[in-house]
Amino acid sequence: MNKIADEVSADVIDAAMYKKDFTLKMFKGYTVALFDNNKNLKFGQIIQDIDFSKMYYMNGSTFTLTSHRTAGHLDIDSVIVQSNLCTSNVMKMRNSVIITSIFVGVIIIIIAVILSTIFLRPIKEKMQEIEGFVKDTTHELNTPITALMMSTSRAKSKQVYDDKIMKNISISTKQLYDIYSSLSFLSFDKSAEKAIDLNFEDVVDQSIKYFDELLDKKHIDLEFTSSTCRLNIAPTKAKMLINNLLSNAIKYSLPNSKIYLHVNKNSFIIKDEGIGIAKDKLNTIFERFTRANSYAGGFGVGLNIVESIIKEYNYKVDIVSKENKGTTVTIKFS
Repeated sequence: MNKIADEVSADVIDAAMYKKDFTLKMFKGYTVALFDNNKNLKFGQIIQDIDFSKMYYMNGSTFTLTSHRTAGHLDIDSVIVQSNLCTSNVMKMRNSVIITSIFVGVIIIIIAVILSTIFLRPIKEKMQEIEGFVKDTTHELNTPITALMMSTSRAKSKQVYDDKIMKNISISTKQLYDIYSSLSFLSFDKSAEKAIDLNFEDVVDQSIKYFDELLDKKHIDLEFTSSTCRLNIAPTKAKMLINNLLSNAIKYSLPNSKIYLHVNKNSFIIKDEGIGIAKDKLNTIFERFTRANSYAGGFGVGLNIVESIIKEYNYKVDIVSKENKGTTVTIKFS
């Protein structure tokens, strides 16, 4: 509106200086009126009455601009510009802002949903892992508990504690203890236990005796060869390292097969003739709650415990396995 007023004022001054006829231009969407000192209309037209005391104001939906830049030429004192376009433009701008805000809001919501899906996926996966872990733990606890109850019931009814009943009770008790030991190792900080110098082959020999009844029940022969091996390791972790590997070997071995154990000053080797591990599963067997197959029970924490101990003492592990042929695990100490 200022620009129109300036342009009209320039035309008035130009006509006065060069003594030309003055013609008021038309401006689309605007009305222009020229008034003399007595507020009489000389050119143009107006939309509504003028308040000459104000330079710029709005009345209803009409904006009015009053300019005095003609300097009195052609006896014109005021240039008045009026328009309703500003209101419609403001409405358009408001609608544009509303539409833009809604669009931006939708985009933000979509981005938020995508990001929440991405960020919540690990939590969801972890919850699924925990849910599976609870189910597996319940199943694993159910087996030895049921065996204990049945063996105890048989012993009471027979009132004779024969070797078979006692062996079943012993195996079930050990299975419960192994589950407890694994959960305890995962749940509590074991760093407080100090490493000591111990004879590793003696720990292996004790573990073999611990699993003797289970080996006998599955008719598995175990061959153990060793030479002197002294390690600086926490006793509980040495026991967990051996027990988890030997337990897995027994669990995934077929009846009437054989397990080989060998210890020397540099390594511990355990080889079985079991079902083996599929090649595409070898890279994930150390992940917590991961099982390579469903052949036997378990909840996928044994090898994760083994890996944590190996990393803590900077050992190296090598696993060679072939399906239906067996698995060889080598722990290198140096």
